[in-house]
Amino acid sequence: MLNPTRSIAMLSKQARFPLRACCMLVFTVLAGALTACGGSSAVSGVAGSTVTPTPSPAPTPAPTPSPTPGAAPKATVLTSGLSSPWGMAFLPDGRMLVTQKAGTMVIVSANGTTISAPFSPALPNLVSSGQGGLLDVALDPDFDLTTNPRIYWTFSESGTGGSGTAVARGNLVANASGNAIQAAEVIYRQVPKVGGDGHFGSRLVFRSDKTLFVTLGERQRDDPASPGTGNAQNLAATLGKVIRINRDGSVPAGNPSFGVSGALPEIWSYGHRNPQGASMKPGTDDLWLTEHGPRGGDELNRVLSGRNYGWPLRSYGCPYSFSNNVPTCWVNGGTHAPTYEEPKTTWLPNSTAPAGLLFYTGTRFDDLGWQGNAFTGGLAGTTLWRIVLNGDNFVSKEEVAAVKSLGQRIRAVKQGPDGWIYLLTDAGQLIRLER
Repeated sequence: MLNPTRSIAMLSKQARFPLRACCMLVFTVLAGALTACGGSSAVSGVAGSTVTPTPSPAPTPAPTPSPTPGAAPKATVLTSGLSSPWGMAFLPDGRMLVTQKAGTMVIVSANGTTISAPFSPALPNLVSSGQGGLLDVALDPDFDLTTNPRIYWTFSESGTGGSGTAVARGNLVANASGNAIQAAEVIYRQVPKVGGDGHFGSRLVFRSDKTLFVTLGERQRDDPASPGTGNAQNLAATLGKVIRINRDGSVPAGNPSFGVSGALPEIWSYGHRNPQGASMKPGTDDLWLTEHGPRGGDELNRVLSGRNYGWPLRSYGCPYSFSNNVPTCWVNGGTHAPTYEEPKTTWLPNSTAPAGLLFYTGTRFDDLGWQGNAFTGGLAGTTLWRIVLNGDNFVSKEEVAAVKSLGQRIRAVKQGPDGWIYLLTDAGQLIRLER
């Protein structure tokens, strides 16, 4: 048997190699022989221990880059040719169906520069006065211009006792021959009709089960200086309510039961003042809305089945007889809980008069962290608000500078199929918030 020690000594003497070099040579030869025989590449030393080559350390992974900052948001006025626009819905091809308060609709091209001739739903008793007129519009959940061209809209309808919000539906014809509404019919009427021309509410939002939420204002019947229970708190009337109905106006299963004689079955929630912004929160069946307070105290609310939102018995707003909003004039101290639902946030001390509501789901503003944020317009505030939530809890809100600088009353807020945010102003503008 080969004696490694003796062989190394002889090799060193005969070849005049340094002993250390000879040891390294034999070490390498033995390691190769072991590997060739199917053994481990580890080598046993004289004492029988195993020597394993030390692996090179893994490289440190590069840090995940932060989103590349994009250009600052800018507000581009696409057209100023609309007449008191109120509601907007995007058609499948990117065109926009827009209501105009005086009683007509128009279709705006996808690039926002061309406006069709106005056309009317041709329903009797539409009254355009004060805050009333032709108001919101929504497409059927199964909308298709060929197979199911049904749309829904709200309007202020005159009748016995005054006027009130009504919901109608009909079929949209939109082709090269012209635009029209066919087979129009009223499917729901707010009760009772009352005098005055304010606080119609009127936003339309479809739920995932294809039932329809309608926001209904209290028609300016409740006085915060002398709050009572005859209107927004009255479950036998639909003033100051959110209702849930089927697409034909009937009452669906699953609405709350209030256990009160005479309570109307379409009511979903009550104690609202004038909700002019409404949207479903993505990934949920939760309706959220923004509503006007009196002098200050505008609210953002998550609307839950059967809940009472307090108006006019509670508000962080003040009666109009006060010149400023201060805590000492809040209605019944302001605090809603535990009897009523607390708003998620309020606007204090000044009202912004929120209108329109959007939960942004696009990717155009990812580096700004806008995905999942809520956006609502301001009428009196002439602005657009960005609202940050953590789950269902309010974190912060700020005005979008590019829109604020325009000084326009923002009436509607929608996300376009291109991921940009589209706004309507009372002055007749269609604005795209882009980069």
